[in-house]
Amino acid sequence: MRSFDPSILRADAWGHGARLVQEILDAEGFSGEKTVPGEGVDRLDSRATAEPAEHVLSGRLLYGLPGSEAAPALRLTGTVLSVKDLRAGEGVSYGYAFRASEDTRVALVTGGYAQGIVRSLGGAVEVARAGDRHPIIGRVAMDVCVIEIGEARVRRGDEVLFLGDPRDGEPSLSDWIRATGLRDHELITAVGLRASREEAR
Repeated sequence: MRSFDPSILRADAWGHGARLVQEILDAEGFSGEKTVPGEGVDRLDSRATAEPAEHVLSGRLLYGLPGSEAAPALRLTGTVLSVKDLRAGEGVSYGYAFRASEDTRVALVTGGYAQGIVRSLGGAVEVARAGDRHPIIGRVAMDVCVIEIGEARVRRGDEVLFLGDPRDGEPSLSDWIRATGLRDHELITAVGLRASREEAR
């Protein structure tokens, strides 16, 4: 019988939704901790699996975290709200922590620290759009951030990818770990209630 590590369901299933994850585990025939009747998915009993560790599904494997061979379960995107020219010397976001060294163009994108784009990612990582990479610049705000797009053809409504599958050359959680010093599960659980969640099965 296949089992799963009980920690998979704690802390809202590491940001993916405990009910959804429990349903998937049940459908795939995994056994482990079950929800306490009448208490909902957030209250779990203390029964632990007796399976050897090598036969237990771990959170790292289930969610495709760095160090596993699985595809990431989380894909985090935003949308371009506006595009504008930025002249040399002009700054963006709070305190103008970023000032353009030359004329360039920037885009305002949905996704800020309330959606899990933690503040320390500003000036430290890139996003992907239509196969191109663009750096996040300036300070990350609550619901938006700014990316530098240069001469790229970017329009309002374009999708921007914050996190994807590194096997396809997309931005990865490993980049975020290096930039922030946070652990992988700390970063994915930061994707909060203000982010719109879509389930892809």
